[in-house]
Amino acid sequence: PSVVRSLKALARRRRRSMEQEVREMLEACVSERRSMLDQIETGWARQTRRPTAVEIEGWIRAGRS
Repeated sequence: PSVVRSLKALARRRRRSMEQEVREMLEACVSERRSMLDQIETGWARQTRRPTAVEIEGWIRAGRS
């Protein structure tokens, strides 16, 4: 219920229906995600070889420290 109220308030401020507001949010999210996936795929395509599972695990561990 609180999410619906928030969506209705946001839609009202933007002079849209709640359905239009939700569609805009979903389109923005999907578009952003598609763009990110395209960038990842482009990066993979430029690689001369795929990293090994051991390399990937090492990068993940390094990112966590």
